[in-house]
Amino acid sequence: MSNREEPPTAVVPLAHRVPDLGALELLLAVARLGSLGGAAREVGITQPAASSRIRSMERQLGVALVDRSPRGSRLTDAGALVTDWARRIVEAAEAFDVGAQALRDRRDSRLRVAASMTIAEYLLPGWLLALRAQRPDTAVSLLAGNSAVVGERLLSGEADLGFVEGVSVPPGLDSAVIAHDRLIVVTAPGHAWARRRRPLEASELAATPLILREKGSGTRQVLDAALGGLARPLIELSSTTAVKAAVVSGAGPAVLSELAVGEELAMRRLVSVPVDGVALARDLRAVWPTGHRPVGPARELLSLTRG
Repeated sequence: MSNREEPPTAVVPLAHRVPDLGALELLLAVARLGSLGGAAREVGITQPAASSRIRSMERQLGVALVDRSPRGSRLTDAGALVTDWARRIVEAAEAFDVGAQALRDRRDSRLRVAASMTIAEYLLPGWLLALRAQRPDTAVSLLAGNSAVVGERLLSGEADLGFVEGVSVPPGLDSAVIAHDRLIVVTAPGHAWARRRRPLEASELAATPLILREKGSGTRQVLDAALGGLARPLIELSSTTAVKAAVVSGAGPAVLSELAVGEELAMRRLVSVPVDGVALARDLRAVWPTGHRPVGPARELLSLTRG
């Protein structure tokens, strides 16, 4: 007797042994209408294509399913049994589709956005109004925080799409540049810098205590990078609005996004101070977890930011 092991029998995948849903739906239509031509019209194919699909299914199963005659088409005994099984499969597929659609509807009925403060206050309102015009039934929630917090929200699954304004993208996130911004030095009209005739030098800006956003904010990241980490805090505040209020009150100068101070500059509540040799331009980015491109309303919002 040989001790050699017999090679394992190859297993044919189920998908190769079971007809596809289109073929099963065609068979059900033949059973219901008693006509291959009528069944072809119902499922939206030609009669020759329907005949070919039935023959292919018969070869796959190894049994005859339909008897064809000038008076029409009728199921064989095997065809009647296969049709009963096919009906259950098609009904299960329909239930699966309804359930999947319910999941999509639930996903598409809400959008959770996390955004750093400048974007949340000055850009997102317009984008969200445009999104509402396209998706009036989508409920949007906004989680505002600094760029580091935005990354945490996305990675923990608390947000579907984020926006940051720092010099780098938080780890674990993919990104796309959606806009460009510039930071400017601002002060109250009564401050000595408001009457300067020459631009500030980087060393002078670094040596002066400033009203700053907190560490982790995009604005602070850009300023620290521009000054080599030498920015000196007079006060640290956690929102752009609070920084502006402190500057307007005369507490000291600050470095803020020009998006945030347009109204105050126009009304002369703040004055822009020119700076020489300091790189204060930055990219504004949409971010999402690595490998998970935005879908549904998040994808639509992302497209609106590039409009």
